[in-house]
Amino acid sequence: MEQLTNNVTPMPRIGDKAPSFKAVTTQGEINFPEDYKGSWVILFSHPADFTPVCTSEFMTFASMEEQFAKANCKLVGLSVDGLYSHIAWLRNIKEKIEYKGMKNIEVKFPLIEDITMNVAKLYGMIQPGESSTKAVRAVFFIDPNGIIRTILYYPLSCGRNFDELYRTLIALQTADAFGVATPADWRPGDDVIVPPAGSCGTAKERMEGKDNLTCYDWYFCTKKLPKEEVFEKIIKK
Repeated sequence: MEQLTNNVTPMPRIGDKAPSFKAVTTQGEINFPEDYKGSWVILFSHPADFTPVCTSEFMTFASMEEQFAKANCKLVGLSVDGLYSHIAWLRNIKEKIEYKGMKNIEVKFPLIEDITMNVAKLYGMIQPGESSTKAVRAVFFIDPNGIIRTILYYPLSCGRNFDELYRTLIALQTADAFGVATPADWRPGDDVIVPPAGSCGTAKERMEGKDNLTCYDWYFCTKKLPKEEVFEKIIKK
């Protein structure tokens, strides 16, 4: 990746190929994103091991891992702590922490050791205005072709909304699978937006209700997409 003159790597953007790296994790060495070809991946960073907000997030991610897996999505975590710290922290979570009804939670997805901060810097996870020694709560959605599709950033003090992370994943997959867009606050089962009309004739037909669409104007048309149809195409049984 092109380097800026001050030796800061520019943050990858939506539509870019996910930067490649090799790393040691709690589940062995990984070659990213090549090892995950064919699957969606959520690559996320957290500030530090043995911290309460991060603990609540890892417990939630671990409890939802199977749900993400059914949507063909794998989880990969990262912090700038070392491997042994990771292992001790994850063991502590399983043996001692109970939160919101979650207990005996085993984190099975890989947690990257990034003491050098090389990976964190490669993905723009170090935000000097927030902290120069800890990664912010970054989230990268990477598709089966290794392309970055969504980027979310949260500060150190704010835990992530996991309903939104899952909703975003399903929305991305729905857009790909059905050639549609999802409106504000979309949930599976809600109406979806069809692409704008490509000609005056098509726009006229839409406005006359000939395409089984609901059109509010020529550029804003929706159609029904049942939740069952979405999940039948996306979710593994």
